[in-house]
Amino acid sequence: MDKYEYINILKSLKDEITIIRGGLDFDNLQKSIDKINQNLEDPKIWNDITKTNLLQIELKNKQVLSDSFSLILDKYNELFEYQTLYESLNSNDLKEIAKNLEILKKDISNLKIQTLLKEESDSSNAFIEIHAGAGGTESQDWAEMLERMYLKFCDKHDYKYNLIDRHKGEEAGIKSSTYLIKGFKAFGYLKNESGIHRLVRISPFDSNKRRHTSFSSVWVYPEIDENIEIEINPKDLRIDTFRASGAGGQHINTTDSAIRITHTKLNIVVQSQSERSQHRNKETAMKMLRSRMYEFELSLKNKEKLETQSNKKEIGWGHQIRSYVLHPYKMIKDLRTEHQSSNTDDVLNGNIFEFLESGLIGNNSK
Repeated sequence: MDKYEYINILKSLKDEITIIRGGLDFDNLQKSIDKINQNLEDPKIWNDITKTNLLQIELKNKQVLSDSFSLILDKYNELFEYQTLYESLNSNDLKEIAKNLEILKKDISNLKIQTLLKEESDSSNAFIEIHAGAGGTESQDWAEMLERMYLKFCDKHDYKYNLIDRHKGEEAGIKSSTYLIKGFKAFGYLKNESGIHRLVRISPFDSNKRRHTSFSSVWVYPEIDENIEIEINPKDLRIDTFRASGAGGQHINTTDSAIRITHTKLNIVVQSQSERSQHRNKETAMKMLRSRMYEFELSLKNKEKLETQSNKKEIGWGHQIRSYVLHPYKMIKDLRTEHQSSNTDDVLNGNIFEFLESGLIGNNSK
């Protein structure tokens, strides 16, 4: 990389930083942070713990954006100063500069995505449900592969997750699983994963080694704040108890502690079996129901989103959002954004950020 190329890279990065500054509305962001801090200094506000908690969450989210942008500016300014000294730098210095340029590019890319997460629910934790489609063992194994992919993604990006519900397949894989993903803008990053995921591969369960196509559905919805009012008529609910599934032996649950709640009018079904207490499972299931109803109401305002996320759609051809082809060639392709990767092992091991990024950019360009 010569000096001319270095200057052009810096110019390109400066343009991106300028766009991000506008997207953040950085000056007003700082004013907003100052105002929240002033409000929190007022002793009277602490009488309303709910309001205080909401302000603290808002402050934390805005401070993260502000600090990230300030850090990017510092890194850029440091690299900018090397322009005049560039021709006198030794090879080790140039390697260090190249390394810092890549770090800055990554930081800019990450912050650019955060500026796209502007909806109120984007800051929420996320429930993620995975359901195997028709096809028995093959589809159930595919559902478990997707489950592993998302949990690996969480591990790589410091998201915490709690298992809510899980049903094993008869021979392998899972019939379904539900997790609560906790962390910075979890729903914002994962929301576009809702839809049908298709796998094409040589089935390890087929003795004739034939190629099989399998489908699984993913449904992501936000964990809503307790202060958001959702009207639920108890008459619309059917509550069933059942014995939680387990590994068997001494770990098997011998009481009907698992809870399934069905909203009969909206055809929404949620269930929880992760807790030993029936009461705790009911609390979790009600929280999931409120979140599903909230997302359903938001979806009604956006027909396209409703069509994409409707859980009444058949898990099969025609409703896919992404294909994962492992044979006769290797390619994972998002059918909405055209983003693709031939590094299938990498993606299935949780490196899905590029797909999440392209989905957010695609949604915001519509």
